[in-house]
Amino acid sequence: MLTAARLGAAALSAALLAGATAGPALADSPTPTAAAVPDGLYGKGDPTYDGVWRQSLALTALAAAEVTPADSAVGWLTGQQCEDGGWPSFRAAGAACDAKTEDSNATAVAVQALVALGGHQEAVDKGVQWLKATQNADGSWPYNPGSPGDANSTGLAVNALFAAKADPASVAKAGRNAYDGLALFQLGCAAPADQRGAFAYQPDPSGALAPNALASAQASLAAAGGHLPVATTVRADAAPKALTCQDGAPSAPVPHADSGEAAGAYLAAQLAAGDHHLTLTTPGAAPTPDYNATAWAALGLIQSGHPQQAAGAVDWLAKEGATWTKGGTDAAATASLLLVTQAAHGDTGALTGRLTALGPAPKATAGPAATTGASKKNDGMGQYWPIIVGLLVGVGGGILLSLQRKRGRQL
Repeated sequence: MLTAARLGAAALSAALLAGATAGPALADSPTPTAAAVPDGLYGKGDPTYDGVWRQSLALTALAAAEVTPADSAVGWLTGQQCEDGGWPSFRAAGAACDAKTEDSNATAVAVQALVALGGHQEAVDKGVQWLKATQNADGSWPYNPGSPGDANSTGLAVNALFAAKADPASVAKAGRNAYDGLALFQLGCAAPADQRGAFAYQPDPSGALAPNALASAQASLAAAGGHLPVATTVRADAAPKALTCQDGAPSAPVPHADSGEAAGAYLAAQLAAGDHHLTLTTPGAAPTPDYNATAWAALGLIQSGHPQQAAGAVDWLAKEGATWTKGGTDAAATASLLLVTQAAHGDTGALTGRLTALGPAPKATAGPAATTGASKKNDGMGQYWPIIVGLLVGVGGGILLSLQRKRGRQL
């Protein structure tokens, strides 16, 4: 089992949940000296294994909050991209790129961040081309190129394709497209009824799939057709539809059309049974709340049009926010909580301020009016109301004075 210092945040969580390793086999290597935090990077922790991940989440969340980040923050992220289009988890200033250390998770979230920021089409296109080039022959994506695919990495890659407006159905290798790759990890009608719709991190050596909390949560956003930041206007009252199976029907992959709803139904049931949160279970350790998986589950449910089923998780995350974000000092967790709150149209003012404080001073902010997802729709006219009222008062006063003068002349 790899230690926390061995993997990027997303791959580590998935590996722990699955009881499997992901990425390079580095467990026997000496622990390197912690890297200095570069100027422009959000957060103060060692960026070696999560620099691009946390920077991308932070910039995506701030872009959705209408904050214009400092050039140094955006420049650091774009400067991490390698010439072939991929991103590593972190590359020290002046260090050469190593294709073996580029990973799909960092690349996928970086692409989504740059799309959200706008104005970085060349970097986005190169990132998408890298994802296309590193897709496995079965349609899936691995954490590092050349490794077996997994649900988390495949889901994140599909998120990036959606963000960049690249149809996942047309991104294929050997006749297997991105949806086919995602379907490899979803439990269907052959599974027990209470597991259908879940995603496994990877199949076990026999090929069997076992539900995995983070894999199910992260893959659900892709299955629902979404990407970061989640900004859906769909508001359905009905619960997600569980996968319909006929007794005796042959086992088959979950159809793409049913994938998002099936994942949503599984996650909604898990959240309801778990006091509105998902649980991290690792061998030899007591189960603990999984904030990251819960956040992705909420995003997937909201994207699929089921905010009511996500509401309990959103409230739970807000209540546990100080613990999850380490008092607002963890940039990745703070950005993730802000993304969830934005998707749920909650009050984001305080979270935006905390995240902004973890990086370089922004070039511009949206101001106090733009603190919720719902309020942004009215920002365009709201800022002009004082001027409009003033003009109306002035016009009305002029008309009244003119009428009085006319009456005076008539008398």
